[in-house]
Amino acid sequence: MFHQDAIPFITAFTISALVVWLSTPIVRKLGLIAGLTDKPNDRKMHTTPVVRLGGVSIFLGTLCALLLVWWGGWFGVLTPAKEYEVWGVTIGGVAFFLLGLADDIFQLPALFRLFMQLLISAIAWWVGVRIEFISIPLIGIVKFGWFSLPITMVWLSGMVNAINWIDGLDGLAAGVTTIASAVLLVTSLFMDQPAAALIAAALSGGCLGFLRYNFKPFSSAEIFMGDGGAYYLGFTLAGVSVIGLVKTAAVAAVILPYLILAVPILDGVMVIFQRIQKGEPVMSPGKHHLHHRLIRAGISKRDTVLFIYALTIWAGSLALAISGMPAGGTYAAISTLLLVYAIWKVRNLIQKRSLKNKDTANLKASCPDPTKPNSDEP
Repeated sequence: MFHQDAIPFITAFTISALVVWLSTPIVRKLGLIAGLTDKPNDRKMHTTPVVRLGGVSIFLGTLCALLLVWWGGWFGVLTPAKEYEVWGVTIGGVAFFLLGLADDIFQLPALFRLFMQLLISAIAWWVGVRIEFISIPLIGIVKFGWFSLPITMVWLSGMVNAINWIDGLDGLAAGVTTIASAVLLVTSLFMDQPAAALIAAALSGGCLGFLRYNFKPFSSAEIFMGDGGAYYLGFTLAGVSVIGLVKTAAVAAVILPYLILAVPILDGVMVIFQRIQKGEPVMSPGKHHLHHRLIRAGISKRDTVLFIYALTIWAGSLALAISGMPAGGTYAAISTLLLVYAIWKVRNLIQKRSLKNKDTANLKASCPDPTKPNSDEP
């Protein structure tokens, strides 16, 4: 039987998805007229210029959904502290979106972007979006005090860049965010954090609506989300996890956001360490991310995206199991089987690519170059 309590979350999800679905073609047309396209180069995966303003649609869809939810009174009667947290995530998301949009249009310097990211994160901390403690088994709650500020700044800014960095293939960042925000929605509800769940529902719906234009199984994307979209997604995911899960005293709740967002987190951390080891700027672009490695190994772009989806689903299902929610273990078992199949398929594709390369090398070795003289001729 349909539960009345689900209406606000379904409404937020649906409104966000519809607004993004309807507005994206308009944004794309305007982007083409203005010439705001992402041009291909040796680092990027696309081969033709693509409009990079899709984040405008995601932002509008999510914001419209949240304003409708707020107008309908579905956030409930929140304490002043909780209201500050919700507004902190919302306004912080707006600020990060505008920063990313400015970068899409004006190509801002890396150091300036980093400074602004940290500044916006500090303001969000001041408003109430902050990591204040950690719950450790057998020890209890350990409060961070003023260390809460740098920890929160690193978490919020780090997730912004992590999502931006994985936005390198059609549908990758939007799909990963759809999955992660859906898991955050479920876990926030289970932890009795409806305000955070509503934001996650709107974000998930917006990203799903955007995938209609950003990821086609058999063709290239029509539009990219750009830095504006990636910054907005990264901050909102990080902010929702803070106000919905990290502030919960349960040990499991503290672990959940890092597990749900494990794929972009680990990818970003590994790339940062590699750049530090090579003496490269941390904010510099490169081709060392997971999706770049899979493609170099011989996996198609589409299969690479689907494989990373499977990884994200698996990490999210583990979070559901650890949270203790009913059937969480079943979801984890099913997703583990899915991941095993995905790994098997990727392994076979890499082996086929390797064999093909060997056959090509052997063929070249066995066929003499007609442009070179034959030493056996008199």
